[in-house]
Amino acid sequence: MGIMEVYKENPCGTLSIPYWKNKHIRIPENMCIVHDSCYVEEKYKDYHDEPYFRLYHNLLDVQSVELDNISIVTAKYDDIPLFVDVINQSYTDMSVTFEQLNSYTQTEVFCQALWIYAVDTAASCIAGCGIADFDKEIHEGILEWIQVIPAYRGRGIGQLIVNNLLKRMTGIADFATVSGKVNNPTSPEMLYRRCGFVGNDIWHILTK
Repeated sequence: MGIMEVYKENPCGTLSIPYWKNKHIRIPENMCIVHDSCYVEEKYKDYHDEPYFRLYHNLLDVQSVELDNISIVTAKYDDIPLFVDVINQSYTDMSVTFEQLNSYTQTEVFCQALWIYAVDTAASCIAGCGIADFDKEIHEGILEWIQVIPAYRGRGIGQLIVNNLLKRMTGIADFATVSGKVNNPTSPEMLYRRCGFVGNDIWHILTK
């Protein structure tokens, strides 16, 4: 059985990243990536450990979510600066550029229907955004960026964005995956589990 078939049987336990990325990315010499089932702390004591979760959704039972005064809009190319602004407002330890997000539109997994943003229709402003990919080769949907501006957190907007993306994947993708930092203070894993993602796979990204 080839790596593609193995991955489709158990995506989150087979690779630490989506299948399409694994075809293109080369792991740096100062980095090791180890599944939690093989991780021994003593063996990697000289490395910095950043654990990531990977979760799976079968897309068979996606809930419909609606919120008063919040609408979901499919993005256009001209909306990329909006995504840059939302993402940069949502982080204190990183930032993205227009060039970085624009480069995503040139990848083999770009799907315009999976770039969306949430609008507060009462205040006429952006509340959050979501970006997902679609790998046509193995029919995998991949959540990449799910952000809600701090002032709008705690209102269910993250769940609205995630479920809307999952709905859009239904019928074209066979399954969806998502990953994130285990120690993220905003606890994104809990959001994804509320939206139906499952699994217990942890990958340790170890760097010297």
